[in-house]
Formats: sequence, C-alpha cells, structure tokens
Amino acid sequence: MGMHRKQSIVTGEENLVNATRALISTFRPQTIMGVDFSGAALAGKNAWIAELRIVENGREGSPARPLQLVDLQPLGRAAGDPARETVCKYLAERILASRQTLWGMDFPFGLPIELGIGDWPDQIRHVTDHEGNAQSYGRHLVQISQQQGDSMHIRRLTDRETRTPFDCYHYRIIYQTFHGMRDVLGAIAGDAHTLVLPFDSVRLDRGDVAAEDVNRIVMEACPSSTLWQMSLPRQKYKQPGGKPPDELRRKNRRQILAGLSGVVEMSPYRRKVIMNNPGGDALDAVLAGIGIWSSWHRDDHAEIANHPRYGREGRVYC
Repeated sequence: MGMHRKQSIVTGEENLVNATRALISTFRPQTIMGVDFSGAALAGKNAWIAELRIVENGREGSPARPLQLVDLQPLGRAAGDPARETVCKYLAERILASRQTLWGMDFPFGLPIELGIGDWPDQIRHVTDHEGNAQSYGRHLVQISQQQGDSMHIRRLTDRETRTPFDCYHYRIIYQTFHGMRDVLGAIAGDAHTLVLPFDSVRLDRGDVAAEDVNRIVMEACPSSTLWQMSLPRQKYKQPGGKPPDELRRKNRRQILAGLSGVVEMSPYRRKVIMNNPGGDALDAVLAGIGIWSSWHRDDHAEIANHPRYGREGRVYC
C-alpha cells in the first residue's frame, strides 16, 4: 500500500511537470506588459505601465535584444483616472482582454506558508474577506506571525532568493499586496484563458485549463530583483520628494539603461521620459517586463511548478 501511494505521488508529480512543459512549448507570447503597481489612493498618479513587443530576429526563443518598447505611460493616464479603484479595474479588464501576452506585475502575489492561511485560492479569499483596509490587514498578518513565533514578519522563500527589498506585508509594501491580490488578482483568478503562475500550474495538471487555450500569463515581478540579477545599480536611481533626478540618480539610470540596451530597443523620447521621471516608476515598469521575459526563457518552469513552496506562496520572476 505504501509503495502504491508513493507511485501515485510520483505519477502526480510527473503529470504536473508534463502539463507545465506542454504550456511552455505551446504558449508563444507576442507582447510583454510591465506594471509598476501602486496601492495608494491615487494609484495611477505614480504607477506606470510599459508595453514591449517581441522583435522577430530569426532566432526563435533567443532572449538577445528581443524586445521593443512601444508604449510607456502613467497608469492614471491609461485608465483615464488616477483613482485606485479605477486603475485596478482597468488593469484586470486589460489583462482579460489581452492575447498572447506575458504580464509582469510589481506586487507580491502570495503570502508565506508559515502564516497558515492555506493555498493560493484560500489566500485570495482571506484578503478579499478582510473587512478593514490594507493597513489593518498588514497588522492582522503581523499578529498571525507573532502567534507562530517571535518574528513580526516572515519572508517568503522567493523573497530571500531574489533579495526583494521587503517582505510581502511590510508596512511599505502592504498596500500593494492588499490591493494587488484583492482588486487585480482576485478579479482574474480562475479565468479559463488566464494563468497566474506558479499557482495555476495545478489547474493545468487537473485539466481545468488546456495549454492551447491559454491567452495570457500573469507573473510576479520585482524591478529591484531584476537589477540585482543583471548586476546593475538597484539603489539611488529613485529621486524622493517628486523632485527632478539629481546627478547621482541620473548617473545610475544611465548605467541601468546601458545595461538594458542589449535587451530592449527604445526611442530617444522614451529614454528621456525614463531619465526625467522623478520616482523611477517608468523605469520600474520596463524592468518588470524585462524581468519576466528573461525568466520565461531562463527558468525551469516544470521544476518551479513542482516546488513545494512556490505553488503556495508565490515566486518572483526576475
């Protein structure tokens, strides 16, 4: 009986791996969307969205300078209103309307296993059912952490691996986590043609979604982690206070853009926009797209799908 159970588990793992490999071989993205997300009341004021097209270079699957930046704008302008509710609704609707698109979203998609909230659908329900605001939700998670041990905050495995600046319910990130999970992911979760990775690998495995029917894939991005992955400056490129970037920030941005020049083609105008944007949010939107594109080509997605933690607490694709 024990051997039969072990054989069943192995077979289940093999099915998950095979389903994920079928997705990778079938899905051919044409557009990459990078979103620098904000959970602020006027989220669209500082958050940006970047659209990158894949350049046909005759080398299928080659990540060498495959992208062209074709659109870059504040989310408030794209949505028609900077209010958070409008921006989140716009993002969810645009995701669901997209075809053959990879989406990189700069906010945590899941919570640490140690909190004991359950699998990803349980987490989405947990944040959706919370009656308070983002701040009170963060405090609630801290209370759970303290009940589990001495720490107020627990970092996910992926946060440690990719060196994200904060844990996913740190006070500086909780608004992004709360509204991203509740108002964006909660609105698209379970859609028949949408996968949120790595969580939805199990939907492929169960047959709820067929690889050939997938129209868009949504992945967690982190611009800071992408800069670390590319050995580029990840600090002092954002100018605080809404002021024009000083010379140090401009120097670091020039170095970052030089490092990105082998991956993405952009017009002098959009380069100027990135250089002059005070908070570095325009650059972060581009980095979110580049990060998930690089990860799509570089990472072993079957191994990620079969990982004991990623499918429950999320993974940063950078």
